[in-house]
Amino acid sequence: MANDKEKKSDKVKVSGNDDLYHDIKQEKKEKLETIEYEKLLRNQEVELVKLQEWVKARKLKVVVVFEGRDAAGKGGVIKTIAGCLNPRICRIVALGIPTEREKSQWYFQRYVSELPAGGEIALFDRSWYNRAGVEQVMGYCSNDEYEEFLRSCPEFERMLIRSGTILIKYWFSVSDHEQEKRFQDRIKDPTKRWKISPMDIESRDKWVEYSMAKDKMFSYTDTKQSPWYVVRADDKKRARLNCISHLLSLIPYEDLTPKPLKLPPLKHDVAYVRPPVTEQTFVPEKY
Repeated sequence: MANDKEKKSDKVKVSGNDDLYHDIKQEKKEKLETIEYEKLLRNQEVELVKLQEWVKARKLKVVVVFEGRDAAGKGGVIKTIAGCLNPRICRIVALGIPTEREKSQWYFQRYVSELPAGGEIALFDRSWYNRAGVEQVMGYCSNDEYEEFLRSCPEFERMLIRSGTILIKYWFSVSDHEQEKRFQDRIKDPTKRWKISPMDIESRDKWVEYSMAKDKMFSYTDTKQSPWYVVRADDKKRARLNCISHLLSLIPYEDLTPKPLKLPPLKHDVAYVRPPVTEQTFVPEKY
């Protein structure tokens, strides 16, 4: 009888679809004030510049992959990182829909051409993982192509790492409630409406399918050599700070920031007469 009671207690009680299909609710923390956020971010930007100089000096090849659901905040973090760095060293890779020619190529081929050379950082705003996510869920690839990707992706990433590339992968996790809130914000704001597409709306109806695709993708590609790092992204400010802080912790670097330069005084003793200002065309000063 005791064994029967133990067996009954082991059963998992399912109360409804919410427990089955929705992501784990993220813990709500006290709101991070803008002043505090900007102060913390400023410190991180200083460290990012140090990292940039180290990457340049040591000819490192750094690839950072940003994946996650639509409106999870990937773009905001990428722009925050790239915004304080030299665009000749740190660049954003955001590829569009593949052309017919690209569709006939080896799947990874168009991404390989975007990989960094020595002394460069490439931030991938979505990546080769499109095949394991949107392409699989929306039916843009065959099942054979999908299964082949899951088999070959880990080996592709091991090849990159063996070649000396530092590969870092982030998954931005957002709750369905927060995603809907951000979608509504984009719909209402004309300056953000370009961020949402009919496919984004359709993805809301395939929340479970995307969850299943993500879980299967992790089961194949969350490897010891190339792990996924999950960023809780319901709070945009904290997500950015957490992601940047973690990124800085993964690449050892030293401070090679150039020393401040001293500006020489302007020379005014050159015998030169400039042409009349009236010969130039100025922008109207409306403001």
